[in-house]
Amino acid sequence: MEKFSISKRYLKHPFHIVDPSPWPFFSSFGAFSTVVGFVMTAHFYDKGSLLMKLGFLFLLLCSIFWWRDVIRESTFEGQHTFYVRQGLRMGMILFIVSEAMLFFAFFWAFFHSSLNPTPELGAVWPPKGIEALNPFHVPLLNTFVLLNSGAFVTWAHYSLLAGYRKQTINSLLFTIILALFFTCLQAVEYTQASFNISDSVYGSVFYMTTGLHGSHVLIGTIFLLVCLVRLIQHHFTKKHHIGLENAIWYWHFVDVVWIFVYLFIYWWGYGTN
Repeated sequence: MEKFSISKRYLKHPFHIVDPSPWPFFSSFGAFSTVVGFVMTAHFYDKGSLLMKLGFLFLLLCSIFWWRDVIRESTFEGQHTFYVRQGLRMGMILFIVSEAMLFFAFFWAFFHSSLNPTPELGAVWPPKGIEALNPFHVPLLNTFVLLNSGAFVTWAHYSLLAGYRKQTINSLLFTIILALFFTCLQAVEYTQASFNISDSVYGSVFYMTTGLHGSHVLIGTIFLLVCLVRLIQHHFTKKHHIGLENAIWYWHFVDVVWIFVYLFIYWWGYGTN
């Protein structure tokens, strides 16, 4: 009986028991410092901006080292077995669903204000004094750019599955270029807008929704850039590319959300003017 219990204790299993890591604690400290610095900056406290920048830099460094450890466990230690990859896929799905609920909240706020505008807004939407952006100018170009980036990232995925490494690298590189181009166009659009975030509920919802989506585009771009570097270094194979697969899922989510942002915030909001 004792012999059986000892042998059972050392049985191998397909799950990854992670080693103790300092990065969760340090990352939470960096995130806390960033948020506190942001709040201090918003209330015009001295040193608030400095604290926010230092906290964000510390958080960024922790993320880099944490990501390095995950890559090491996956690529060089072989810890990401089939069951681990299934768990990572499920985690990514749940994360995307939670992000979708976040955008749903902002869309709810938009329609709550636009379908029944109050007298304070002039009983019209967009509110009086707000000149909405033309959806057929920069926003339409941005839609074309982002949808094409989704096509390129799909090409990258299927090229990897087919074993065409050069095509995978090229298509992923084109995706990143289009993502950066989208971000630049978004910045140009903000400079051309005649309203800001403090101009009634329209400005608040517009900048919060498009800004939130823009931050997701930046995160997705970094995600794809890391995957491109790993791809060049032969970290991915036909059967083992969970990092790239999750990045592609995330990028398709960004594409789909932008379609709703364009239709609701830009096109429908402009059409009611």
